[in-house]
Amino acid sequence: MYQLIAFDMDGTLLGSDKRISPGNRRAVAAAARAGKTVILNTGRCLSELEEYLGLIPEVRYLNCASGALVYDLKEKRTLYSSLLSVETVKQLLKLAALEQAMPHILLEQCIVQKSHCEQMERFGMGVYQDQFNRVTVKWEDIGRMYGENPFPAAKVNIYHTSPQSRDRTEERIRAAGLAVAMARAETTSLELSAPGCDKGVGLEMLCACLKLPMERTIVVGDADNDLEALKKAGLAVAMANAVEAVKAVADVVVADCDHDGCAEAVERYLLRP
Repeated sequence: MYQLIAFDMDGTLLGSDKRISPGNRRAVAAAARAGKTVILNTGRCLSELEEYLGLIPEVRYLNCASGALVYDLKEKRTLYSSLLSVETVKQLLKLAALEQAMPHILLEQCIVQKSHCEQMERFGMGVYQDQFNRVTVKWEDIGRMYGENPFPAAKVNIYHTSPQSRDRTEERIRAAGLAVAMARAETTSLELSAPGCDKGVGLEMLCACLKLPMERTIVVGDADNDLEALKKAGLAVAMANAVEAVKAVADVVVADCDHDGCAEAVERYLLRP
């Protein structure tokens, strides 16, 4: 019945060590051998995914930057994009500065401020420290340098020092009337995308390109930014480590990200007779 499975990355396909387990890698390969389409359905941008793609060469399509960019790896082209305007990005950077928070600008590459990247534990993102050291472009002053070299962005993430600080940024964004889609991730992260942009929309756009009905898709996720894709999937699968809002909309719950939950989803729901 199902022809496509879409995996979130952090907390889903990736374990707490930010690696793809051998069991999950074998499951992706098995799905591809069976003629199924496996995609990554993630908040990450292209440069943040490159180090994983060699481990799962069966993956051709990416629904990345939380649905703002749908990309064909084989043809190296963008199938769909929905970007934040330059003026919106500038305003988000100013609001981040009010909370002394860490902004993260994503397009094909991702950009952070060097001083922020050196203290990611402070922003609740310490588990990503090594990865950010490897894959991000580091500017000395992100607000000033973006103003000098502006560009539309697929997404802006803002990492705060506390959930309360994130709440204040959300309130300011609403008060300013900024046209953005907001989603919470991690413990202090706020993800900002273009209006109407989310993982569900990106998945719909990809399925339209593939001429595949949404009811023949499986979405596997764990966080609030997975909700819209889960709601639109033919089968919504939550990880055992998922937040309660995700479990509430899921059709089934599988093992957690450290115990091959993605492999379980493939074997039980994608490859079963």
